[in-house]
Amino acid sequence: MSRREDIRNIAIIAHVDHGKTTLIDAILQQTGTFRVNQKVEAQIMDSNDLEKERGITIFSKNASFFYSGMKFNVVDTPGHADFGGEVERVLSMVDGALLLVDAFDGPMPQTKYVLRKALEEKLQILVVINKIDRPRCRPAEVLDMVYDLFIELGAHEEQLDFPYVFASGKLGTAKNTLDEPDENIFPLLDKIIQKIPGPKVVLEEPLQMLVSSIDYNEYLGRIAVGKIAKGRIKAGEQIA
Repeated sequence: MSRREDIRNIAIIAHVDHGKTTLIDAILQQTGTFRVNQKVEAQIMDSNDLEKERGITIFSKNASFFYSGMKFNVVDTPGHADFGGEVERVLSMVDGALLLVDAFDGPMPQTKYVLRKALEEKLQILVVINKIDRPRCRPAEVLDMVYDLFIELGAHEEQLDFPYVFASGKLGTAKNTLDEPDENIFPLLDKIIQKIPGPKVVLEEPLQMLVSSIDYNEYLGRIAVGKIAKGRIKAGEQIA
């Protein structure tokens, strides 16, 4: 068994309305997933009509982008407690998680729930103190509150030494310290590369794939989205 060092599979977890989908939108824009002159509707990951109406993520969405020669597969998970089952299913398919916490609100009830699930899955967690552009925000204090939450949930010593960044999904910026200038989102992506491992691969065995969702594209037809546990598959190959 080895790891793919050119791939990162990550989930974004948070309390409702702490900025997950907005942050993903900023990442996709800055990594060139869309053309510079392409008009893109805000809230790319909230594609379901009910999600747009309510302004929250209900169903897990998948997005991929390339940065620094690596492929990132990102899953935006629900932040509302009513849809917690989606969170559990997604966390079993990734190798790390970005825990977003509002720099003004601090950890909220759903923050505790999703963090507990991520710790149970033994995922590498990267804390993102988001919305540092909000007036009267308190990012340093909120970071301490997140540390206390880790302790409350029984995190071991290695988990307590979690990496973190400060970010604003709205402005599309991230930085390692509050003293750094606001420039772009790339410090977050660099930290993901450094701290979250690539997926484990077992190539010389029959194909096993855990399908997490079924999507549809008018050009490709029905699409199965999931994680390959063992074996390999090539583009255009038919699987019985």
